[in-house]
Amino acid sequence: MRQLLCYTRKPIDEFYYDPRLAYSMHLALEFDGEFKALNHNSGVLFPLATENENGSLNPKCLKHPYIFEKKDGQFGVVAVRTDGEGNDDAQSIGCVILFETNDFLEYHEKGLVKIADSVIEQAFCEYDGKNETYIITYSVDNQNWNKIHVNAGDLTVAKEAVAADKPESDCPHADIEGICPENVIAIPDDVAMRLQYKLTVPTHVATQFPISVIAASEAELNEERAIAIYSDGTKANKRIDWNLSNVNWNESGEYDIEGTLHQDHFEFPVAFNRADPCITKWNGKYYFIATNDADSNHTLYVREADSIPELVNAEEHLILDSETYDFAKGLLWAPEFHVVDGKMYIFLALTSGEFFWEESHVMELCEGGNPARKEDWSEPRRVVKADGSNICEEGRVITLDMTCFEWEDEYYAVWSQREFVPVDLGAWLYIAKVNKKEPWKLASEPVVLSKPDYGWANNHTFVDEGPFTIIQDDRLVLTFSSAAVDTSYVVGLLTIEKGKDLLVRENWKKGNYPILTSRSVEGEFGTGHNAYVIDDYGDIWNTYHARPGIKGVRSSGIRRVHFDIDNLPRLDLTEEYDVNPKYNKVKTTLIVEN
Repeated sequence: MRQLLCYTRKPIDEFYYDPRLAYSMHLALEFDGEFKALNHNSGVLFPLATENENGSLNPKCLKHPYIFEKKDGQFGVVAVRTDGEGNDDAQSIGCVILFETNDFLEYHEKGLVKIADSVIEQAFCEYDGKNETYIITYSVDNQNWNKIHVNAGDLTVAKEAVAADKPESDCPHADIEGICPENVIAIPDDVAMRLQYKLTVPTHVATQFPISVIAASEAELNEERAIAIYSDGTKANKRIDWNLSNVNWNESGEYDIEGTLHQDHFEFPVAFNRADPCITKWNGKYYFIATNDADSNHTLYVREADSIPELVNAEEHLILDSETYDFAKGLLWAPEFHVVDGKMYIFLALTSGEFFWEESHVMELCEGGNPARKEDWSEPRRVVKADGSNICEEGRVITLDMTCFEWEDEYYAVWSQREFVPVDLGAWLYIAKVNKKEPWKLASEPVVLSKPDYGWANNHTFVDEGPFTIIQDDRLVLTFSSAAVDTSYVVGLLTIEKGKDLLVRENWKKGNYPILTSRSVEGEFGTGHNAYVIDDYGDIWNTYHARPGIKGVRSSGIRRVHFDIDNLPRLDLTEEYDVNPKYNKVKTTLIVEN
């Protein structure tokens, strides 16, 4: 068994760690008698927002989370729900909120339990497995305490409240920034190890390569890959830069050779003032495009190169500006390359001038065209429904950040849509099928996929946007960005299993906490708006923007996507964790056969 500490944090400031982040449940795990924060000292459990009749959301936080053991390997969390700033919540008067979890990674919000008439200050809980009841000890003033029994099934009162003593809760000292400790619980080793693997950054701890290889040429040798092994047991194939000075490819024989794991280096940022970056490969070359913050989003440029590293210093080619078309005089946002049914397109958002007329459009590359040539792109077409009508009403609702992908022989689009009139509902993610012959036309009615219903998603503003997919054999992974495009910006995760209907919101699994934040990588703030590209060697690269400093400009970065023990993307594996110099050398005997 290992000790697990649960806590909240003191808010720091609105830029780095404000109430909607601090007032969530955090976890620290015992390592050799010392507690260390998990998940970069960021929250892992956030309560859902509530929804008003008009669709607007009421943000929620929590205070005094308390973990308790249930039965059959399950655990529970009881807490007091607050409003979005950590103050008393009018919708939670006299209530505590209950969650269930098996692994402290995924949580089921069971709901509110009404147990008093006044705002509850703090609560503790134990589970009575025999009677299947929660025994909740609580106080409204932190002085007088009561105990009540609640049925686990329907959360109704089983036994009325009686006076009680305050339970003992002795938390050990933990040297963790901002910690407000709540309680400690012993958890099984396998649960603890899974938490450690999922919520700490893996490190490169070993490298495997055969003691001998047979090859007839340097090209054939370069097909061999080393296996980098990480502290969580995951692996990654690595190319090798060989020293072949002693090898004569024209003479059969055995040669002892050494090599170094190949690692492309991308110093952040790779491009200042470039946000929402996207890279694609087309006809043997790589292309980079991004929102241009340098001129307040009035031009789009494309870079072309033979490899992803060469894109960093490649020449920029103007392909669209706000002077070319009368209907595109304003902001040009979030361009993405997508291949649909064998043709190349750019999905982007533009407006005739006013912000409230920003809508998703599609440009098509002409037959045999070069993506870096302005003349080879069609004029943007507005994305419409199957019948040709607009997705939403101009001036009241905007659409942007549209992405497109193929899944189980169908094409889909996911985009961000925000209604401003009559009430600002925040930005929600929508999904629909796409007509593959005319991908500016939807082939099904739009369906809501996600709303910014967690504190990390409605921080400073209510936004879900920037969706992009990673296609796996048995699962579709979709990352998206949330909150304001300042230091609050984070990356969330949605997944769906193969065979399930993508247009049914309940079929998707949404992560309770973001997988990339301003605390994930030192010096990168407001990280988000991801897009992914697979290189010639099968590696998946994450392109994203972040700020090089709290008040820095949005700038582009590139980092390899690692996959964790559940084959889900890790976006915080920086180069020093990816390849450890201690394990980056390989030796083998090369057998040359002619």
